[in-house]
Amino acid sequence: MPVIDYKCPNCGSGMVFNGRTGALTCQGCGRQDNIEQLPDPLTQQSFSESRGRGYHCNSCGAEVMADAEMTATVCSFCGTAVVLGDRLTGNLAPAKVLPFLISKEEAMAAFRKWCRNGLLTPDGFMTADRVKGITGVYVPFWLYELHNRVEVHGHATKVRTYTRGDYQYTETQHFAIYRKLRLNYVNLPIDASHKMSDDLMDKLEPFPYERLKGFKSPYLAGYTADKYSYDDRELLPRAKEKIRSYIESSISSSVSGYTSVSFTNKQIDTTPKRADYCLIPVWMVKYDYNRSEYLFAMNGQTGKVVGKPPLSKAKVSAWFAGVSGVTLLSLKLISWMMGGGFL
Repeated sequence: MPVIDYKCPNCGSGMVFNGRTGALTCQGCGRQDNIEQLPDPLTQQSFSESRGRGYHCNSCGAEVMADAEMTATVCSFCGTAVVLGDRLTGNLAPAKVLPFLISKEEAMAAFRKWCRNGLLTPDGFMTADRVKGITGVYVPFWLYELHNRVEVHGHATKVRTYTRGDYQYTETQHFAIYRKLRLNYVNLPIDASHKMSDDLMDKLEPFPYERLKGFKSPYLAGYTADKYSYDDRELLPRAKEKIRSYIESSISSSVSGYTSVSFTNKQIDTTPKRADYCLIPVWMVKYDYNRSEYLFAMNGQTGKVVGKPPLSKAKVSAWFAGVSGVTLLSLKLISWMMGGGFL
């Protein structure tokens, strides 16, 4: 059977992962099992792909509603947490998982607080009472280790101005610039799901990678999870582009102290050392406001919320009016201090 569920040895109720305790927890009697000490059903069973047969819940026999990318979900009929084992083996087996730390209740509380802090959002939005749904999703990421050999050539100047007698002099020194750098980046995250907005996922960073665990399927129990849509080779160009700004910043800092710098040649050779397939925890929040649906994402470890809320036209106008008023008052004060008087 390609479907895995987790039953309590004491009472037979379904078990789910509890982020706060880090344990597989029974929803009936409260029993808690240390996942790191549990055998993983994925390593104890052999799985063949469920071609065209669909998946069925082991508890109620109902068909498990899962799209082509889904690897874990909850039975829509009886609520049992299920893992689709055949989608987590072979090349689809994650190397690591960053477990959820924030519970659904904590995520809702954090989201409501975030909504209340929106200075330019409508009052109706700030109440956070129109949440259509909140779903815990393990999003597939590739964590890259990229080594970079950087060589740059250029020209720099140092300009010094000084006065001698009745004359002012400007002295310009010219320098040939050469820098050779070795820049290595580890745990560079690139989301690998076509469902997720790259921009939204990038803004959720940073993730606490020191809390990564070796992958075990019980960490998925009670949550939704997806397999990767793109492999590490397909996403390598995006990973290289993502570190470009870091490399440029390192180059600039290596030639500080000059009046001007211009580069005549830059050579950047990037070598991928490894790419680990990992699952990262994200709370996805759907919010219905004024006949429009808004999607927000929350880091399942840190509680950081990202997304574009609606803006209140009245509050934005008032803000601009306030800024304009302060600017005008500042200009008048400057004019008065310079002897111009108030207008």
